[in-house]
Amino acid sequence: MKKLILLGTLLVSSALITISGQTFEELAPTPPMGWNSWNKFGCDVNEKLIMEIADAMVESGMQEAGYEYIVIDDCWQIDRDEKGNIVPDPERFPSGMKALADYIHSRGLKFGIYSCAGSMTCQQRPGSRGYQFQDALQYAEWNVDYLKYDWCLNEGQNAEAAYKTMSDALKACGRPIVFSICEWGSNEPWKWAKGIGHLWRTTADIQDCFDCVSNWGGIGVLQILDIQVGLEKYAGPGHWNDPDMLEVGNGGMTYSEYRAHFSLWCMLAAPLMAGNDLRNMDDETRHILTRKEVIKINQDTLGIQAFKYLALGDLEVWVKPLENGEAAFCFLNRGNQTADLDFDWHKFGIYHRSLKKSGFSLSREYRIIDLWEGKDLGTTSQNLVARIRPHDVLLIKCSNR
Repeated sequence: MKKLILLGTLLVSSALITISGQTFEELAPTPPMGWNSWNKFGCDVNEKLIMEIADAMVESGMQEAGYEYIVIDDCWQIDRDEKGNIVPDPERFPSGMKALADYIHSRGLKFGIYSCAGSMTCQQRPGSRGYQFQDALQYAEWNVDYLKYDWCLNEGQNAEAAYKTMSDALKACGRPIVFSICEWGSNEPWKWAKGIGHLWRTTADIQDCFDCVSNWGGIGVLQILDIQVGLEKYAGPGHWNDPDMLEVGNGGMTYSEYRAHFSLWCMLAAPLMAGNDLRNMDDETRHILTRKEVIKINQDTLGIQAFKYLALGDLEVWVKPLENGEAAFCFLNRGNQTADLDFDWHKFGIYHRSLKKSGFSLSREYRIIDLWEGKDLGTTSQNLVARIRPHDVLLIKCSNR
């Protein structure tokens, strides 16, 4: 074990190490898109379910819309063998993880897995502490493409050091694996995780509600959104703030709330990890999750996270600079009553360093496109007038065309 750790240390000198011709940071040039088992299924996972979800991702149009990762969260692992290798649950995954990865890859998708920086995971399964390099090599043998790494039962470790150890192990394993840091924002990972991971959680776990706080620390969409204010400067290509996975389609919110949830995550350049049952999506859920014009905002190659520009009571304005000198605006109605919007582009003005850097300027006239309805709303030469339903958004793009 000591020899293995030493080898890993020698192999990993910096985040610039190349894996299959890519540097570590180049593995996630835009926010990762995929699906994770936790929000809908918790510990009730097995290979049949995961294979069916992979099939559904292809057949539902999710893959065509850009989703590619199928990630099994906690509870796939049950033990370690006499050599210390992590052992999948043989009853739930009888074919093994390599066979499951092969099936997912055969559908043109990528395979993700879960572990934890502690000795045990959140659900009391074997964690990776003390086995980081061994586990990373095992993941490479299984052809894993993505690792979500949790923070339960962390036993007082230094977070930066703990995540760097696993990062070094992944960089040394010989396979490109996207590294998702999941320590809930407790140690401000946005300040140190660039180069260690590709994305890092900024908050406690999301709940399937628009405005709520649970008694164990889970929070709703609005609570998570508020925590993102000021974090935009830490995000960019290869290193993303992660406000947690999507709850779209899980039944706890209205259509308007789910549409707002998805819109805001796209504006935040957040990883888009669906968490619903893809096998039986209704038309509204599919419409939200596969709306390509909205997803393009998330996947914009500039990789700039939206910033909160203005708050007028319950009405907020979020702005995301885009390539080609364009920009997206999300007008959010947090309140319980319909909001009347009368937005004078030139009265308010838009001043922000990221906007100047991107080339967006209201000295030019832009065409305004409603991204959910696909409607032309005129240009920035006139006020933007609209009615926004409670807990809903107006998501528009200021387009050069």
